[in-house]
Amino acid sequence: MPLEAGLLDILACPACHAPLEEKDTELLCTAQNCGLAYPVRDGIPVLLVDEARRPA
Repeated sequence: MPLEAGLLDILACPACHAPLEEKDTELLCTAQNCGLAYPVRDGIPVLLVDEARRPA
């Protein structure tokens, strides 16, 4: 389920404040030194560093 239009424009990575991009059911940090992936559950982004995963 895609996020509402314009939502990605105002969201940022809580760890490094870089922009996020949507991919499947996650929001990915665009910073090369961070790269955390935050889950989207039932259309709601879970922007908690403790819930994020580091992509391989």
